[in-house]
Amino acid sequence: MELIGHFRASVIAAGGQPDDAVAADLLARWSEPHRRYHTVAHLRFMLDVIDAQAESADDPALVQLAAWGHDAVYDPRSADNEEASAILTASLLRRCELPDPAILEVTRLVRLTAGHAVEPGDRNGALLADADLAVLARDWPSYLEYAAAVRAEYAHVPDEAFRIGRSAVLRQLLELPALFRTPALAALWEEKARANLTRELTTLSR
Repeated sequence: MELIGHFRASVIAAGGQPDDAVAADLLARWSEPHRRYHTVAHLRFMLDVIDAQAESADDPALVQLAAWGHDAVYDPRSADNEEASAILTASLLRRCELPDPAILEVTRLVRLTAGHAVEPGDRNGALLADADLAVLARDWPSYLEYAAAVRAEYAHVPDEAFRIGRSAVLRQLLELPALFRTPALAALWEEKARANLTRELTTLSR
């Protein structure tokens, strides 16, 4: 996937004017050296999921743009990344002359990734959240690579504090009524993802 071209197509589909400098700015942010999991590879993987399931969303181009923006700001020391990402994304999409309603929907979706709580009937939110959480359903060796990359992003956190914080995140995910809301993805991934989360939580509890 040629990412700048993909961004350009999403902007056009959303009613805006493509600006390759905006795409380059976003890619530079996704390529920051402190990132280990929240990287261009994660963005690309999310876009692949969204593209494959585009018919599941009401506005797939807006879901794609929300994927670009949802971790545009990523500081492991901050608790406000989603809000900062939403504000930045709105500013960048204004440069692309997106209509205001489209920008409002994209920023709503970006903020949704803070907890992945999706209301019934929110087809855009369901697809974005499912794409963001798709990593949870990987085979166990790949899941361990994901978990190790997350730990590397939090290298500044002592082991015990990380164990407590990570365990809380895993429990929060397991408490969601469903990890995946898009029917086709739920059938493929729900059981496997819950097994992975439970297995990791067990290792952290030892």
